[in-house]
Amino acid sequence: MPSPDSSPGPDSSPGPDASTDPVGPHGPDVVLSIRGLTKEFVLHTIDGRRVEALSGVDLDVHAGEHVVLAGASGAGKSTLLRCVYRTYLPGGGAIVFRRGDGREVDLAGLPDASVAALRGREIGYVSQFLRAEPRRATVDVVARAGVARGLSVPAAREAAEDALARLNIEPKLWAMYPTLLSGGQKQRVNLASGLISPPRLLLLDEPVSALDPVNREAVLALIERLAGSGVAVLSVFHDLDAIERLADRVVVLGGGRVVAIGAPSQILHDPSYDLEVAR
Repeated sequence: MPSPDSSPGPDSSPGPDASTDPVGPHGPDVVLSIRGLTKEFVLHTIDGRRVEALSGVDLDVHAGEHVVLAGASGAGKSTLLRCVYRTYLPGGGAIVFRRGDGREVDLAGLPDASVAALRGREIGYVSQFLRAEPRRATVDVVARAGVARGLSVPAAREAAEDALARLNIEPKLWAMYPTLLSGGQKQRVNLASGLISPPRLLLLDEPVSALDPVNREAVLALIERLAGSGVAVLSVFHDLDAIERLADRVVVLGGGRVVAIGAPSQILHDPSYDLEVAR
């Protein structure tokens, strides 16, 4: 199995390092700017062989823009999201994030403590799977995300209840531990945590993969509203309808590189791209 190099243990560095330029070189509306990003995995069980997952990826995501990553399985889509969130430590390149105060930080080389300070507060990540504390009530799991983004405890609780209701999680389930919920319910709780008081940058990795049509529609409607609030979204979907509905731009990855970038109408119906989407 591939063994990703993960970032080292937490350090005692101060808050996120920043350039002294509040605008910087990427334009005031660019929230995320990736340049020359590389990542490789070491196959320890096969003579330490190295497999390159990302090979010099460049892309930007603007405020209020939804960029969807597409491509065949193994193209590097989820790896790219995890490098941005720093679950994986990149091998090279830059991941420049513009904070809410306008200052820029390079997530690729930022100390762990500084990355942790940005996670949840300014950068959110929603995966297919919910990893929550086993003995914390579902509503408290969601409310905790709101507190991390600056809401008071009462306001976070109210926002959590609203998010859960919008995602069709019945009130009788709010006090239950997330471990007792179904797969689709866990996925919606995970998304509620990502959408409560939305962060500046939201990363979504197949957020509707386990949902039935009714709940899928509820989730897509909430994600669709993010553009109007100025949230920058970078996501992975394998559903043609969802991509056409949500994406401002589609970035096609292949072999760890950017193969094409364009509007959904340009990319999704071009048979020359191996997208592996459900049509």
